[in-house]
Amino acid sequence: MRIGLISDTHIPEARAELWPQVFEAFRGVDMIMHAGDIHALYVLDQLEAVAPIISARGNGEDGSGGRPVQPEDPRVKYAWLLEIEGLWVGLTHYVPVPERPPNFTLERWIERFFPERRPDVIVSGDTHRECIAEIDGILCVNPGSPTYPHNYDTQFGTIGFLEIEGGLASASVWQITEQGIEPFDWNAIPPWKRRR
Repeated sequence: MRIGLISDTHIPEARAELWPQVFEAFRGVDMIMHAGDIHALYVLDQLEAVAPIISARGNGEDGSGGRPVQPEDPRVKYAWLLEIEGLWVGLTHYVPVPERPPNFTLERWIERFFPERRPDVIVSGDTHRECIAEIDGILCVNPGSPTYPHNYDTQFGTIGFLEIEGGLASASVWQITEQGIEPFDWNAIPPWKRRR
């Protein structure tokens, strides 16, 4: 199972449409997970033309910053929990990674968004910062933002992939370039900002 991961697209605020490289990169995936701050739901329609999609509802869909509140959509929930090939995968907009105890801990967010079952994997967004981390046995993945990486002005950002096979999950982050995508260079991040 190969899942395309994307978050914090901020369309049309960042730009009118997603970069075409995103659609090309996601061709052939089994599904797409959007971790919220879509802003305009037509982005989901465009991504759904490539693969089935679900999305977390972010603060951008709820009108933060004076943006229009987005309508209800069956593809959009505050939190999703799916069993995929024997693993439980959660999708929500925000989880505290890195943790900031005592209040901002992964455990508290699991209790809030996934009370029915502890996920094996959590896909999230919000920070615009790519991250792959294992916390208390949970693989936490944030694909960053394809349009506003690290909250900078509009530019090529990142997307991710989640691979699930034989009860094991692995994740990767990819940098969008003029030509397509390439593996994200974790060494390009100063050591004090690295989370992988």
